[in-house]
Amino acid sequence: MADLGIYTKNADIQALAGVNANATSKATAATDLYVLNVENKINSLTRKKWSTAWATISSSEGAGILTETGAALCAMKVIQSDMSGFTSRYEAETMLDYLRDVTLTNMAILRNKNTETFINGA
Repeated sequence: MADLGIYTKNADIQALAGVNANATSKATAATDLYVLNVENKINSLTRKKWSTAWATISSSEGAGILTETGAALCAMKVIQSDMSGFTSRYEAETMLDYLRDVTLTNMAILRNKNTETFINGA
């Protein structure tokens, strides 16, 4: 199956979802269902069309924050869809807390116009 994400790839989602996340939920076929929506959400919240700009910014030093943010949001969906692989609900909730913190921190950084300038290489 194709990896539909523009700046969020399945390998990144799987890594952030963790080894205990359900294998079916973190398979490319499952994550492709929401990866583009997650990227659109990031684009909308930051008011920047990162997906369109990706071809020119993907090699910049700051572009990894987009990948991490998209992967964190998708990993949250993976965990929320099926927590059965985790040793306890507490473990899954702790992963969700961590991923939420990553997302909130990164979104605050991405909203900063200086970050946009840095990622764009100006």
